[in-house]
Amino acid sequence: MTGLVYKSTGSWYTVKRDDGTFFECRIKGKFRIKGIKSTNPVAVGDVVGFDLDETSDATTGLIHTIHERKNYIIRKSVNLSKQVHIIASNIDKVFLLVTINNPPTTTSFIDRFLVTAEAYGIEAVLVFNKTDTFDEAMLDEQLFLQYVYSNIGYKCLRVSSTEMKGIDELKAEMTGNVSMFSGHSGVGKSTLVNALQPSLNLKTKAISVQHSQGQHTTTFAEMFDLDFDAKIIDTPGIRGFGVVDMEKAELGRYFPEFFALQDQCKFHNCLHKEEPHCAIKAALEKDEIAWSRYRSYLQLLEGDEEHYRSDIYSDGKNNDAED
Repeated sequence: MTGLVYKSTGSWYTVKRDDGTFFECRIKGKFRIKGIKSTNPVAVGDVVGFDLDETSDATTGLIHTIHERKNYIIRKSVNLSKQVHIIASNIDKVFLLVTINNPPTTTSFIDRFLVTAEAYGIEAVLVFNKTDTFDEAMLDEQLFLQYVYSNIGYKCLRVSSTEMKGIDELKAEMTGNVSMFSGHSGVGKSTLVNALQPSLNLKTKAISVQHSQGQHTTTFAEMFDLDFDAKIIDTPGIRGFGVVDMEKAELGRYFPEFFALQDQCKFHNCLHKEEPHCAIKAALEKDEIAWSRYRSYLQLLEGDEEHYRSDIYSDGKNNDAED
């Protein structure tokens, strides 16, 4: 039998067969996927082969095969820096939820995520959430970020889950696709999924005053079927995003505005750092490339990684702000 992995808890996997029947499955033995040294060999979005577990009931199975993935998105694992964690696989679009200060999403985090999406061939859309909470300064910052990223070619949406603004535009982008929501804890991923499909009634929590971060409510990635011909993968909130296994020479390819100009550099192997007659640095001086993007590029080039770990809080304290 074959099915689609809808939920992963690390040891058990919820798999939906083609006829709509769900099975709780375990992995049959130990196996690795084409040399990917992953903390989770099976990920949400995987198409898997499985057999019924003859030692259990008719709704329990054993996964024996993972079909070839068209793509996946990964980050460095929480505790083992030499290993990676596959967030999800077989994704059509990834939506990165960005908030201005509730909690703040840095351009460094945005750029690291976009670089990873570019590297794995996944279309990325920026969703500026909680627009109903903006004062004038926050609105100015959001519009500037939207200007920067839309000029590069990324789609940018403005959304308010509480006021249902921008929801129809978001649905239009998601229709017919397997989409993934990602971002820091507290940016409102689960609240936004509830706005798209109220019947799901996903749990949400408040922003932690002490940390200015969300109290993490989604502990495992999980896929949901939506009633407008779409699937959404809701993922745990992440504080940092460790970019994995990128050679310095290829990094510029994953910054689209750099890639468009790099054939104008004097040297074909230009790293856009100290080399003379660099088209990227020339464009930077003319404000044709955002300085924030160049700083993110240099950080990645120099291996200056952000802290990466799941952003999970267990203090149980609630405030008025939504997760």
